[in-house]
Amino acid sequence: MLLCGDPDRVPRIASRFANARVVSQVREFRVMTGLVDGVAVSAASTGIGCPSAVMIVEALMEAGAHTFVRVGTSGALQRRVRVGDVVIATAAVRDEGTTRFYVPPEYPAVASHEVVSALVEAAERLGVRYHVGVVHTKDAFYVEEPDRLPSRASAQERMEVWERAGVLATEMECSGIFVVSALRGARAGAVLAVVGSTVEGRPIVDESAGVDDAIDVAVEAVRILARRER
Repeated sequence: MLLCGDPDRVPRIASRFANARVVSQVREFRVMTGLVDGVAVSAASTGIGCPSAVMIVEALMEAGAHTFVRVGTSGALQRRVRVGDVVIATAAVRDEGTTRFYVPPEYPAVASHEVVSALVEAAERLGVRYHVGVVHTKDAFYVEEPDRLPSRASAQERMEVWERAGVLATEMECSGIFVVSALRGARAGAVLAVVGSTVEGRPIVDESAGVDDAIDVAVEAVRILARRER
């Protein structure tokens, strides 16, 4: 199951499938199903943030989904991470409120090693410039622009903490997907297109930068996982 925030990105992902068709369209949740090398695979939109992402993941698991790859966008938190690169997440900082209703904050939001390994192999095969490491998940998009916030000093300092800690990029869904998947016995990972540089004060530079690369890496990872399981 390939997950993205934007419903309009679902057909963009499904264009890589054979026999793609829409199977559901409810609120922000659009689901399309098809085949990748004969393997059934679906793409679904999660909407923005962990509350809606966790909602659709729970529903998809009830329907039988067992492996999730978030194909999203992000802002760089390290200067070496360039706009147009992709980030493969090994774990996520739980700087959001949703997963605290599931499990205490000491529980880590960690991606499945199998999924991470497949994503790295896929990026290598495709020659995509990528980075592997921890990402940051938050609830408020405009925390990337602290001048908008009454608590701008503390917001900016908080983002600088993650930069100094070596966190690669910031986004809004990974920790929810990782935690709920782990609690339910499913696998999850993420490949994120870098569309801006939060560390340079440019949250969005190009909304399409790296998105096709991220999609291609995710679809190739599906092929790799399927071959490993045969």
